[in-house]
Amino acid sequence: MDSSIDARAPLSTGRNPGRGRPSPRPLHGRVTRFRRSPAGRSDRCGRSAATAPRPRRRSGLAAPPGPSRISAQEKQKEDMATYDEHPRSPLRAWLGVSAITASLFVFLTTELMPVGLLTPVSASLSISVGLAGLMVTLYGVSAGLGVPFIVAWTRRVNRRVLLSTLLAILALGNTITALAPTYPLVLTTRLIMGFASGVFWAIGVSMAMRLVPERHASRAAAIVMSGISIAAVVGIPLGTILEGLTGWRTTFLIWAGLSALVFLAVVATIPSLPSTNAVSVREVFGLPLKNTQLRRVLFTVVLFVLGHFGAYTFVRPYLEHSASATPFVITVVLMVYGAGGAAGNFIAGHTVNRNLRGSFIAGCAGLVTSLLLLLTIAHGQAGSLITMILWGVSFGVVQLSQINMTQAAAPDTFEAAMSLNTMAYNTSIALGALFGGLFADHLGVTSVVWFGVALTTASLLLTLGTRRRTSRTVPDDALATHP
Repeated sequence: MDSSIDARAPLSTGRNPGRGRPSPRPLHGRVTRFRRSPAGRSDRCGRSAATAPRPRRRSGLAAPPGPSRISAQEKQKEDMATYDEHPRSPLRAWLGVSAITASLFVFLTTELMPVGLLTPVSASLSISVGLAGLMVTLYGVSAGLGVPFIVAWTRRVNRRVLLSTLLAILALGNTITALAPTYPLVLTTRLIMGFASGVFWAIGVSMAMRLVPERHASRAAAIVMSGISIAAVVGIPLGTILEGLTGWRTTFLIWAGLSALVFLAVVATIPSLPSTNAVSVREVFGLPLKNTQLRRVLFTVVLFVLGHFGAYTFVRPYLEHSASATPFVITVVLMVYGAGGAAGNFIAGHTVNRNLRGSFIAGCAGLVTSLLLLLTIAHGQAGSLITMILWGVSFGVVQLSQINMTQAAAPDTFEAAMSLNTMAYNTSIALGALFGGLFADHLGVTSVVWFGVALTTASLLLTLGTRRRTSRTVPDDALATHP
């Protein structure tokens, strides 16, 4: 519930600095002139200050005693993290957090599910594997580039209504994708769905933090972020399994139904959450110009995401080519990768508190090593499993570390910084898939893995070459650690 002070509401009485007597403040923004009487200061009807009725105040808007008053902006910021302003049962609050986590799950799996479906999609629509990768590219481009603008344009929209609308778009988009007769229609639909996904990444975590008592806000954020691991462990491999049993079109139809169920869960469990802390577009884009440390972190994120997702998007065609992997083996490998990601997230939840920069360096070195192993030992099932376990663990560590590096770089403007992080991250996913597709079509899928090695190595070297400023200790309650 938005508890910002209504500009039309009566204001509290203050003190007249010249006489030390109470003087009524203007009501409803109108300047009111008072005339004096022998008995002292009077209102417009001639009643003395002692007998004049006090201005009536709206419920819940009483000003604190004394001359100081809380501004509307300060009150809004306070209310954003104040659970007491939204009295509700703890059960419903945590159910709302679970609904937001489920929202992250369907958004992320919708974005990355084509990774496991590139081969059947390209065969069904008579396109190349590289061209099919544009399903990931366009989704990521719109999710990244549209974030700061759409969030600013919807700054007055109730967040519950906005999230419900985003999920409705997702359900409709998955339905159209499943029924689309041509590939251009698929790409157009994915482009629109990407806009919805980007907005969710900007508002989802803060919504969860507002649902629970302030002391549990960090835990709520961590639970929502665990949806990433759940999507990696269950969602993407499940999509591959369903495709093998029913076909890729039916898989997208099933995901449309799942999106609809999450929509109903959001409507049923999340209360009204008016927007209280929107950031202007100018402020968002001006932040990296002033904050050198944040700028370095964003460059680091761009490099490792380009390399990681450039290679990961084409891991199925690569294993089919180099290891003659069957769809069942691909499913197992992706599940192993997801389990490794969950383990990496758990490990990083402890290590980022002790050495944030070291955690990122270790995880990024693991990414480079796993990609090199993919080129050397992943020609059989055992080598593929070992490689994907290390890859998943390393990515889980890097993923959580980069979020906390962003927060350490801009603790006072974290929402604006995360908006930029979301834009850089999703745009890099898209560009990684695009560049990977170009390499795959012209030089073969093996070249895509070398592309990943080069970019993740560049991210590692950039981190090693910078000062240890992001390694400073961050308070436990300020870090997005595992639940």
